[in-house]
Amino acid sequence: MSEKNVIKELQEELFYAPKHASEIISEEEEKKADAFAEDYKYYMNNGKTERESVKYFIEKAKSYGFTPFDRQKKYSAGDKVYMNNRGKSVILCVFGSRPISDGVKISAAHLDSPRLDLKPNPLYEDGEMAYFKTHYYGGIKKYQWTAIPLSLHGVIVKKNGETVEVCIGEDESDPQFVITDLLPHLAAEQMKRTMAEGVKGESLNILIGSRPFSKDEGSEKVKLNIIKILNEKYGITESDFLSAELEIVPAFKARDIGFDRSLIGAYGHDDKVCAYPAAEAIFAVENPAYTAVTVLTDKEETGSDGNTGLNSSYLKYFISDLAVMGGEEPWRVLSASECLSADVNAAYDPMFPDVSEPKNASFVNKGVVITKYTGARGKSGTSDASAEFMGKIRRMLDKENVVWQIGELGKVDIGGGGTVAMFIANLDIDVVDLGVPVLSMHAPFEVISKLDLYMAFRAFKAFFEQK
Repeated sequence: MSEKNVIKELQEELFYAPKHASEIISEEEEKKADAFAEDYKYYMNNGKTERESVKYFIEKAKSYGFTPFDRQKKYSAGDKVYMNNRGKSVILCVFGSRPISDGVKISAAHLDSPRLDLKPNPLYEDGEMAYFKTHYYGGIKKYQWTAIPLSLHGVIVKKNGETVEVCIGEDESDPQFVITDLLPHLAAEQMKRTMAEGVKGESLNILIGSRPFSKDEGSEKVKLNIIKILNEKYGITESDFLSAELEIVPAFKARDIGFDRSLIGAYGHDDKVCAYPAAEAIFAVENPAYTAVTVLTDKEETGSDGNTGLNSSYLKYFISDLAVMGGEEPWRVLSASECLSADVNAAYDPMFPDVSEPKNASFVNKGVVITKYTGARGKSGTSDASAEFMGKIRRMLDKENVVWQIGELGKVDIGGGGTVAMFIANLDIDVVDLGVPVLSMHAPFEVISKLDLYMAFRAFKAFFEQK
């Protein structure tokens, strides 16, 4: 063998060099990835909010034989249950054959995405046009939300206790909404501001109408016309906004990106691109050895606080119930459990190379990404997976031929971010982040790879099927 070939073989054997997934997997596997992506796009168009996602996954769970969890009932291996937490987070569980004292296998993803929430008293008129006032939710670049089509989703609880579901702007026959922006000819002062200040939070007001109620003189006639339309359609008055959860999201549909259709553009990939494969993985599991749990949670984009976020105790209580059913102490079950925190990472973007350190960045099409730690600067605000657990997960992925890579969230002092991993770790559970690389993360239209999406499904399924 020539020296050149020896060097090449040694490099392949000894160097860490993740490859494009299409160089590794078969054409048949690529076709499976493309088919998986079609179902994912359907979900993305029908589950834009956490409430809609919970409803979607519960209905799908029922079709696979899942039933509502009953603390008083005895369950056997193979039984499938779900727990709906206030309509905004859901736990899916398949009971395993091993004793609960051996712990459970958990995948944890979040359903909420950056958006605009309506303020409690949102409706007003200015310049003979009607608007909704908003308060942005999660980390956004505010200028990205202007001059794009928007839709309105959520619930209104009326004074009499009746709940009204709202979804306007998704159907082809629906009206849509918009935040206006200045034309370049008049924006000289605006464009002198920093990008962060170019559009201010209090200026993210949604244009919702411009036609007055009548031709008679009077003030706020456009506002009156809007609330009259809403009253006729939903039976609400202005005070009912005080007990509503209404979200403004992009009206874009999920679409293939690129001539080769290898990518998907959509609103809300963070973190639905992990929630969907995590749910599909537990739907695909039959008679696992370990009890398998997928938790699809809320409030991650604002710190996971609140009783539908994972900084609360609802997951701990659920696993405690499982422990009690199996005659075991809850803390013993938690300590024996393992979790894949199913969250995204920022894909390396050649248009913005300066924020990434390429040797430790994740790349589109190189498979699912393991993120050992997130946080900021000195690793603040994160858990840091142990070498032992990292070794166990990489062995599992290699054994099942799952294409994977390592990733870090940008250069050390550039920024940072967090996931639910630290809240899982605080329960004494071994956890590491595993998810899909995303381009344009937190933008109204994000981009992911179909191959990476499918590898996430393969990874979660392999995790649940451990013996």
